Amino acid sequence: MSFLKKIQQQPEYVRKLILWITIIIVGLILMIFWVLFFLRKIKEFPKEEFVEKLNLPSLEAEIDKINKFSEINIKRGLKELEKQVINNKQ
Repeated sequence: MSFLKKIQQQPEYVRKLILWITIIIVGLILMIFWVLFFLRKIKEFPKEEFVEKLNLPSLEAEIDKINKFSEINIKRGLKELEKQVINNKQ
């Protein structure tokens, strides 16, 4: 008697159980292959080249811009404060 004939002669709940176990096993195998492929692709990913293509400004340059902007605003604020003090004295 062939394997399929044996399965066909089983009760419905046994056939459903065999079906779901087979689906779960195939799904797990596919997921393992996908994870392994994904990990390999991440290891092969050219990080330095990607960062260069992004053309991100350096953190130091941005901090310098912020500092210069802050200095300019502080100087403007001091000038306005001096004007207010002078106007209040008059």
